[in-house]
Amino acid sequence: MLDWTEDQQDLRAGVRQWCDALNVNGLDRERAARFDRDAWKLVRGTGVLGLPFGTQWGGLDQSLLTTMYVLEEFGHRCHDGGLGFSVTTHMVSAGVPLQRFGSPALKDRYLPGVCDGSTIGAHAISEPGSGSDALNMRTTAVRRGDDWVLNGSKAFVSNAPVADVIVVYARTDPTAGPLGVTAFLVETTMAGVSVGSPIEKMGLRTSPFAEVFLDDCVVPSANVIGRAGSGFLVLDHVMKWEILCSFIVNVGQMRHRLERCVDYARTRTQFGAPIGSFQSVANRIVDMRTATETAGRWLYDTAERMERGHNVTMDIATSKLVASQANVDTALAAIEVFGGNGYTAEYGLEAELRNAVPGVIYSGTSDIQRNRIAKMLGLDKGKV
Repeated sequence: MLDWTEDQQDLRAGVRQWCDALNVNGLDRERAARFDRDAWKLVRGTGVLGLPFGTQWGGLDQSLLTTMYVLEEFGHRCHDGGLGFSVTTHMVSAGVPLQRFGSPALKDRYLPGVCDGSTIGAHAISEPGSGSDALNMRTTAVRRGDDWVLNGSKAFVSNAPVADVIVVYARTDPTAGPLGVTAFLVETTMAGVSVGSPIEKMGLRTSPFAEVFLDDCVVPSANVIGRAGSGFLVLDHVMKWEILCSFIVNVGQMRHRLERCVDYARTRTQFGAPIGSFQSVANRIVDMRTATETAGRWLYDTAERMERGHNVTMDIATSKLVASQANVDTALAAIEVFGGNGYTAEYGLEAELRNAVPGVIYSGTSDIQRNRIAKMLGLDKGKV
């Protein structure tokens, strides 16, 4: 178990004062599938967006573990699942690659806005025809003098309808495999960039997403993140952070869900007794706690190993697999504990289930994670 310092606990506690305001009209926003600019302004005031970034850009210069510790509490206290998803997408998709791989000029230009939330970030990886198969992306970038010309389209781009900058991954060398992909920082106001209408979806409805189209979009070479051909190195780093940060928010949400179920099971009576006294209900809640604790420990342990420089490829895949399934399982269990009330929109639990389902899809599907783990265990079907 990690021992958190007083400073880390103070940072975590500081989030709480904002969350009551963030939760006002949360269910109404969810029903309307509306990204709330006022709620985003409140998030900006928390300082959460600048957690892992250097103080020279207005950040708080915190470690990955501290960032996760605070984000878990954000998930626990803020009950707008879509807003939490937009927060981590913004931090990780735009800020993390900029800080790790961006040139000094690129960092100075964009990171201050990322840290204070005045510039909203997104990233564009998946495409209509390739999905999780990023190696087969068809979006291209061709060098023209000091610029790159991008053409193609990206699908399922979270934050796209509200984004100011998008990290776009495009193929710069069709013959180089993984070394033929480059990451670009693209402003949504650049000529040749268009964002489709928000796509209605099952869950995370307050976090809008859409397709992004690039039609002879001219991007300065100064906006390359890292160097040409290093896109998969950038993406690998981003995906590790994305899984650790987005799913620790889910752990916070699971903690809140568990607390609600414990309180409800103690006070809701059936047949003359609290429903928590029935073994089937109690077992369900115990399983919820076990799943929540297991997910949290996998995520924190993996982050700790990553900060120590260990190879965490298999640990990341396992953490994502465990945490995403735990989120779905505990959301469904909570609805069962609440019974008919859990099925109604008023209690918000059906929205939590809808928010949990995409977690087994984004950041690499559960099947992709299983395949990755199996390959690392030497279980490739093609080998004898």
